[in-house]
Amino acid sequence: MSPDTDQLAVLIEIGTLLARRGTPYALIGGIAVGIHSGIPRATLDIDLAVPSATDRPALVEALRNGGFRPSGSFAHSLNFRHASGEPVQFAIDPSFDQAIARAAECEVRGVKIRLVGREDLIAMKLRAAGDPARRRSKSLRDQADVELLRGDVPDTDEGW
Repeated sequence: MSPDTDQLAVLIEIGTLLARRGTPYALIGGIAVGIHSGIPRATLDIDLAVPSATDRPALVEALRNGGFRPSGSFAHSLNFRHASGEPVQFAIDPSFDQAIARAAECEVRGVKIRLVGREDLIAMKLRAAGDPARRRSKSLRDQADVELLRGDVPDTDEGW
């Protein structure tokens, strides 16, 4: 892919790679908020969740072979960079396992991607917003995401 690859192109590439491997996953985070709310939402990375039983070394190897570079490993996440520089984060948390199992397919540029359900995404965002260790700006963004997901979407004709 070229260096000007966008987030949705990288998402499609990852979704295709995971589907080929048979790895269950769900799109979460800002892109998922944008799809569910119908309001595009700026985000720094692509957030996906994979089941807690996922074989981490095998996932890392598959992503490496797919052109993704590991950029961090944490208790509940693995971070990567696409060749374009686009950051990708995989959440690996047992509390997400059921939401991943309930995820449904949606189309992104004609390709099927697994998307976490709206209610599950709200629950994830509420949990993140309530984490006392979370940076305040991120917690406020999570709270705003919950309101978007609940239907408080901006009207392009309203003033400020």
